[in-house]
Amino acid sequence: MSADRFRIVDVRAFVPVSTGTDYFSRPSGHWIRDSVIANPMSVYPAYKATRTSWGIDALGGLIVEIEGQDGTIGVGVSQGGIAGGTIVERHLARFLVGSDPRDVERLWDQMWRSTLPYGRKGLALHAISAIDLALWDLCGKLRDEPVYKLLGGATKDSIPCYVTGIKPARYQELGYFGCKLPLPHGPADGHEGLQANVAMVERAREEVGPDFDLMLDCYMALDVPYTIDLANAVRPYRVRWIEEALPPDDYDGHARIKAACPWQRFTTGEHEYTRYGFRELIARARVDILQPDLGWVGGITEARKIAAMAAAHDIPVVPHGSGVFSVHFQMATPNGPFQEILAMSPDGNAIVSIWDGLFTGDPLPEDGHVRPPDLPGWGIQLNPRAVARIPAAPNATGG
Repeated sequence: MSADRFRIVDVRAFVPVSTGTDYFSRPSGHWIRDSVIANPMSVYPAYKATRTSWGIDALGGLIVEIEGQDGTIGVGVSQGGIAGGTIVERHLARFLVGSDPRDVERLWDQMWRSTLPYGRKGLALHAISAIDLALWDLCGKLRDEPVYKLLGGATKDSIPCYVTGIKPARYQELGYFGCKLPLPHGPADGHEGLQANVAMVERAREEVGPDFDLMLDCYMALDVPYTIDLANAVRPYRVRWIEEALPPDDYDGHARIKAACPWQRFTTGEHEYTRYGFRELIARARVDILQPDLGWVGGITEARKIAAMAAAHDIPVVPHGSGVFSVHFQMATPNGPFQEILAMSPDGNAIVSIWDGLFTGDPLPEDGHVRPPDLPGWGIQLNPRAVARIPAAPNATGG
């Protein structure tokens, strides 16, 4: 096989063209948009009703295509919109064009080091993640193998799944092992809000019985005293874990809530970045499950390092959402025991792809279990009518 086939000739960045295909910009009427969900801005009444009011959708999605010498194209996705796409095309493309896409470790390291002056977390890592996911897709297609095979192959027959949504009894009917409920109220809602949270958990437990798992997603909305009060209040209802109660940087706060409630599992990581952030969560925060988002944390290349660190401490890794990317990762990760699925239908009753309209081929669970596609790369196809190229940026490959 000619070595020229393994050369990158172009890097392109796109954004979704409609709210219906953008994970962060769901139209009005969708439970994710219209439900009251505790969040970091809930302390401000003007921005409490919906997360879109304070701008969770301000940047929008980011899609990256990387084209090989023979015309094969790899695709990756993240958050970041035009701003992230500018980083991809104006800055990071210079390390990719002309390189062998199989050199993922070198390419990741170059992108990471070059963005240190303005990166380390946030938007720059979103751009790196989208590129990294596209590189793995391209490598899989060039080698005619699914990504999970490139990562070491299957570690399980199929992946058990739980659902994040608002209809726990429905997800129990569909064969999932649990439901993660978004927490409606935070510290600004006082004692009445806490009681409303507890009542929600009590109702859910009555609906599903004693054996179905219930979890709480707190989306960085709480503080240490409130988290301790919440954990104690819901203890009778067997909440399997309380997720992302605090800002991810509050490593000492995470250690304090675990020390105060050693019987309760606490999880976080969705909004943490790179092996360095997760090293702190492991060493200082005493987190029970790590939950990187593969489209934000640095892609598959960085998530592998995080999973290896976690394995040395007997900590499971369960990525946040991420659809097909997480399915491949979990299939190949020994300490990846199960998978999150988001209930992305507007009413929360049906399980549809989080990339509905943007990609085709995203695998959906059957009877609460999922497997990655046995197709080259991720096994998904980008809908070209669902995206638009970002405005041309100068100096895309440096000089």
